Amino acid sequence: MGRAAIVLFLAIVGLIVSLGWSVALGAADIDISTVWNAVVAFDPLNTNHQVIQELRLPRAVGAALVGGFLAVSGAVMQGLTRNPLASPSVMGVTHGAAFSLIVALVFFPEISNVGMMIASFIGAGMAVLLVIAVGSFSSGGLTPVKLALAGVAIGGMLSSLSTAISLHFQVAKQMSFWYAGGLANTSWTSVKVLVIAGVVGMILAVAISKSMTVLSLGEDISKGLGQNTMLIKSLGVIVVFLLSGAAVSVAGTVGFIGLVIPHITRFLIGSDYRLIIPVSAILGGWLLVVADTGARLVNAPYETPVGAITAFIGVPFFLYLARGQRGSM
Repeated sequence: MGRAAIVLFLAIVGLIVSLGWSVALGAADIDISTVWNAVVAFDPLNTNHQVIQELRLPRAVGAALVGGFLAVSGAVMQGLTRNPLASPSVMGVTHGAAFSLIVALVFFPEISNVGMMIASFIGAGMAVLLVIAVGSFSSGGLTPVKLALAGVAIGGMLSSLSTAISLHFQVAKQMSFWYAGGLANTSWTSVKVLVIAGVVGMILAVAISKSMTVLSLGEDISKGLGQNTMLIKSLGVIVVFLLSGAAVSVAGTVGFIGLVIPHITRFLIGSDYRLIIPVSAILGGWLLVVADTGARLVNAPYETPVGAITAFIGVPFFLYLARGQRGSM
């Protein structure tokens, strides 16, 4: 517990520092003292304060929430399926949510943020059901690698359908944000949507965290200890729907955070999900805040898609994990 407390403390400090760094740096750098004053003593006549409050601060807070939600979704999926390759991006959840959002935007162009969130939930659920169904049809049952391969296949199919629909209805330019992933359009309204979904999702995640620790040891052991594994899995699916659906509705298809962060967290603090859930949330938020800041600075004044930054980190990690799972195929 002492080591976990130290890791959690350092993660929180790192997240706070990265948030300040993210708000201060941009097309025009702003010193930290101005950032602090804009937060605690906002002056509506100060241009820098307006930029911070209306543009940079909601974007930084949104990045922290999206990263945290994706990390927790990945941790929950890995715990429920006992699959080290499971994550919202690898399992096709983010592609399903994005596909549903594109369909909603094409047929309901005036859709509200709440409507977009609901659409992303439907798409996420559809993707999970498709992945499980496809993976289950293979001989030998649903192994971790087969589940990952099914997720990649379904994700690719949904991504292709999304591209075809956006080209046919001439909204490809509008939807390029969702394909690449980014936080440029994040507003305080977006943050409110994230908070509403996040409160429910995180409460449920914490509520089942102790049971997930036992379930990760094996379903037979969990049942032997009197746990209702079906209820735990159902609540876990709801957590993934809420958190990843809300994240995709705001940031698009940002990949690999849900894959990388849970593994790093388990390496640092062990396999107790009562600790994995909060630490993953903080580390995931930190990673996406740093990635988003890098996306704004690496080719300034133009923005690099944040999904490209996270993929640069996540793809080698995924290949390393997949190589270690060859015997499960």
